[in-house]
Amino acid sequence: MPGDLIAVDEARARVLATVRRLATEPVLADEALGRVLAEDVLSGFALPPFDSSAMDGFALVAGPAAELPVVGESKAGRPFDGELQRGQAVRISTGAVIPAGADAVVPIERVDDGGGSVRVPEVAPGANVRRAGDDVRPGQLVIPAGSVLGAAELGMLAALGHVEALCACRPRVAIAATGDELRPTGTTLGPGQIHDSNAAALAALARGAGAQISETTWVADTEEETRAALERITADADVVCVSGGVSVGPHDHVRPALRGLGFDEQFWGVRLKPGKPVWFGVRDSGRTRQYAFGLPGNPVSAMVTFHLFARPALRALQGADASAIRTSAILDGPLKANSDRDQAVRCRLRMADDGWHAEPTGPQGSHVMSSMLGAAALAIVPAGERDLTAGERVAIELL
Repeated sequence: MPGDLIAVDEARARVLATVRRLATEPVLADEALGRVLAEDVLSGFALPPFDSSAMDGFALVAGPAAELPVVGESKAGRPFDGELQRGQAVRISTGAVIPAGADAVVPIERVDDGGGSVRVPEVAPGANVRRAGDDVRPGQLVIPAGSVLGAAELGMLAALGHVEALCACRPRVAIAATGDELRPTGTTLGPGQIHDSNAAALAALARGAGAQISETTWVADTEEETRAALERITADADVVCVSGGVSVGPHDHVRPALRGLGFDEQFWGVRLKPGKPVWFGVRDSGRTRQYAFGLPGNPVSAMVTFHLFARPALRALQGADASAIRTSAILDGPLKANSDRDQAVRCRLRMADDGWHAEPTGPQGSHVMSSMLGAAALAIVPAGERDLTAGERVAIELL
């Protein structure tokens, strides 16, 4: 069995202490969804770039109620050409440039529009005017490095005129599922065989963390095949994830194979349920560094340990904040503690006035893959003799 078990947070700290951010590359903005920004984005100009109207109406010089002649129109993209004088009005559209001389806008629903003239109520200076720079000032930091580019970030890049974003390269992840009993989905099963789920689940988790999959393979439980398969898939990968074969049985060949390939063991064994026999190692050739995770073979254990250790590494490789996925929630029911190991309890989440509330998804065995269905978080229950009761706050890992 694994030697001295370490705490979950210690294991994650050891992983992150080894991580070096990958190189950067320019990415077309319309292809950058989900990528991680590698440099600060500063604004080269103000947004909005000019004083504009907050609504359809009439631009004028602020003052008392009056009947004003309409001397022109300012449309979005087609400003009024001229300077407005006191006692005049210009018809204006939402987003259109405030004419020179005007300092307020009266909404169209508050006026009596006679066509050539308009009757307006009293209006104060600045009413319904969006000032240049209200949103973004010139030189302002708009999107910091390390941000994951979502719809809002891509929209802001477009508003600032950026057609490209400098992003961290996506980690290349190779995945191997070990076990004589495993067969690809779609094949006929023989006695004692099962369809492999780990490779599909781990590949999906890796993609969700911003990685690209360099290879997925299935490996028989022999020393020779394990060594050959891992040697092949590590040749073109930043991160290797292997499920199964990391314990101490006669058919567990992953650890010696990875060590034989030059991976320096950082830890083997975590005080975690499920997921105790997880292994992590690093291979450093000077210019390049590779990371290997030996994950348990039970489906839930593989997914839980990926979430807790491999996903933070993939985020850190891209320069994203690896701690942003940790928060807390209030328990909606009791949870029994384990005296020896922290537990990662699969939970549904609901939002209430006092924040997140967590409820277990059902039976929590490491073989019960259905416990991951509908799970939005892992509740981390500390090892010890004290059970947790409903209403207590617990740390959660957002999924």
